[in-house]
Amino acid sequence: MSTITPVTEWPDYAVDPQGGDPITQDLNAPYDKGDLCWLLVCTILCWQITPAIGFLYAGMHRRKSAMTMILQSLFCACACGIQFWVYGYSLYQSHTTNPILGDMSLAGLHNVLAQPSLANTDIPDILYAAFGFTFVTATAMILAGAMLERGRLWPSMVFLLCWTTFVYYILAYWEWNPSGWLYKLGLYDFAGSGPVHIASGFGALAWSMMLGPRLADKETEAKKGVHYKPHNPLLMCIGTVFIWFGWFAFNGASTANLSLRSIYVVVNTNFAACGGGIGWVILDIIYTKKFSLVGFCSGIISGLVGITPAAGFVPIYVSAFVGFLTSVVCFYAAKYKYLLGVDDGLDIFAIHGVGGFFGDILTGLFAAQFVPALDGVSGDAYLGGWWNHNWRQLGLQLAGATTCAVWSFTISCLLLFVINKIPGLHIRASEESEIRGLDFAYLTDVDWEEGMASDQSMTMTEGVRGSGSFKGTTPPVVEEKKQD
Repeated sequence: MSTITPVTEWPDYAVDPQGGDPITQDLNAPYDKGDLCWLLVCTILCWQITPAIGFLYAGMHRRKSAMTMILQSLFCACACGIQFWVYGYSLYQSHTTNPILGDMSLAGLHNVLAQPSLANTDIPDILYAAFGFTFVTATAMILAGAMLERGRLWPSMVFLLCWTTFVYYILAYWEWNPSGWLYKLGLYDFAGSGPVHIASGFGALAWSMMLGPRLADKETEAKKGVHYKPHNPLLMCIGTVFIWFGWFAFNGASTANLSLRSIYVVVNTNFAACGGGIGWVILDIIYTKKFSLVGFCSGIISGLVGITPAAGFVPIYVSAFVGFLTSVVCFYAAKYKYLLGVDDGLDIFAIHGVGGFFGDILTGLFAAQFVPALDGVSGDAYLGGWWNHNWRQLGLQLAGATTCAVWSFTISCLLLFVINKIPGLHIRASEESEIRGLDFAYLTDVDWEEGMASDQSMTMTEGVRGSGSFKGTTPPVVEEKKQD
């Protein structure tokens, strides 16, 4: 038997991108075992965010279209995962490229094994790739909710794959690859406000605009639109709980190592979710004199969105404040979304688009130089924000957030316009499919008579979810259009 020769120094990866011969060398030797364990466990925990979003959306839908959201979550996990393997990871984590876009040098995860990752040389590329996979699937699923009860399934799948290619991976490259121009500019975006929340939120706005309002909104001709109550608040709450749980890993592992900063990030994430939930509930009580499960869940998620760019930069004693402020802003964005004339029934734009944008701004205000230094490797690489009198940082944050918003909205509109013109890929479901439900139109798992009976017993409330914007003690009832 040959003697195993440990790797004692960095190999020349230009000659051997795999890092060496695993038969004769120990390719684990250069890597920190604690970092490996931390990233691997967080990757596994992050994966469940995608189906959790599906649960949340399914609970928010009417029953006749709920299972379509569960199916979409599985599609995002599978199809976007294959896409990530084929070319996605290479597009945003190529090692030698330009400031705009990655190349195909890592396509099919070719040469991705023991080479040190761009995020941290103490972890291999293959581990960072596995972690990055969970980000793109969750982002795609956030966006998928914009098809709310009226989008065709196949065109939506085509759009999601095109969107991740031309929006997500490009923005992720700009912000997270050391060669990206926003990265070089000095933007602070710890765990992905731009590529994840701002991009999905403004993409959802574009999708909602291109689809047009649901039939109920057209028929009632209400200035502020109408909104169905969640068909399953329990499923909605379960989805929120698992999103909250998964976000500890989503943010915590974005340090790319196991350090005091990782712990700091997890604590910040939790406090922000707490502050966000309390903020929305307070406003609910002010406006309706009652609690709202929908509002509580919306506030928690708003807090998580707001802390995503800030978790690794702001002190612990402001994280709850960040969550609270973001929740308040998202509440009013949801309450007055009717001014845009867009049917965004799940408030994806209000919570993720507006919340992510506002979170970027708060990061520029409250970023403290000592927080990123807690990872043990950053040192004085970050100057902080207004907290440390770095007045320039707020301008950089505004520029970065605006860039992500404009890029996502513009490219989303173009993609939807082109897809809608392709024969057989029109994006809007037929009137019959919308009335009967997307589950009935696309799935074989539907007991239609039971589902229709359940829907006929539900009422609709005017205004936005969680805001209780109707007046009086009894919400207005809008009868559903019955089938012939």
